[in-house]
Amino acid sequence: MSDYKCHFCSVCMGKGCIGQLPGMGGENQNSNFILNCEGWKKIPTGTFTENKAILRLAPMTGGVENIGYADEMQYYFDMIKSCAESGTAISIGDGTPDCKLLYGIEAVKSVGKKAAVFIKPYENKKIFERMEWAEEISEYSGIDIDAYNILTMRNAVHLEKKNFENLKEVKEFLAGKNIPFVLKGIFTDEDLELIEEIKPDVAFVSNHGGRVPSRTGSVAEFLYKNSERIKKCCGEIWVDGGIRTKEDFCKAQSYGVTNILLGRPYVTALCKKECFTNILK
Repeated sequence: MSDYKCHFCSVCMGKGCIGQLPGMGGENQNSNFILNCEGWKKIPTGTFTENKAILRLAPMTGGVENIGYADEMQYYFDMIKSCAESGTAISIGDGTPDCKLLYGIEAVKSVGKKAAVFIKPYENKKIFERMEWAEEISEYSGIDIDAYNILTMRNAVHLEKKNFENLKEVKEFLAGKNIPFVLKGIFTDEDLELIEEIKPDVAFVSNHGGRVPSRTGSVAEFLYKNSERIKKCCGEIWVDGGIRTKEDFCKAQSYGVTNILLGRPYVTALCKKECFTNILK
């Protein structure tokens, strides 16, 4: 029986898992996680009316240490199967050890789908190796630049702070394989300057679900202030962080967002499903 770290709050707003890292919580007593959820209620609706966004699973790894799943591989297969059955677009990420990415790749293959694949900001040689592992199932591929701000991860696997030259190489590598390039973790003025230089296929506004201590704020207010600037230098905008209702979804869509990613709500739904299944056994 799994010992889930999700508290199954009636609405996932960052209040039940304060201080739980590893776990479902975030840095600084869940401050940005809570602000993410509150932010969508505070910003006005945008003016972009022709856009139709899709829902996509956010790239969440660490099924055992972060979620409390009994088996790492089983988490990926259960989650991706459930998303495929519900018609939800898929993302996967990597982590330590490498089996986390490999499990995700195999799980995507098992449902006959493709996915957006996100790699941590290692040195480029290591990034290219992992992108090649996932090439067969890659609908999009990208760099999770905000993961650099997770100090324990940075030290454990030698993450790099990416610059224009590093990322230009990645963009060209993926262009040679006809895979769109996503730059994930856009949340600071420095990140905005970077996407203006790189011009990625997709700019992904994210603060890692409020788990990354880069600055205090919500993805909603960041999108509200900067969506016009972002649109000028990429093909698509994606966003995640604190989206919980249809109204939140519609607000994100109204700023030109094409993919809206959910993480914790899908984890909560999966864990509830597994709890119910275990009770019936």
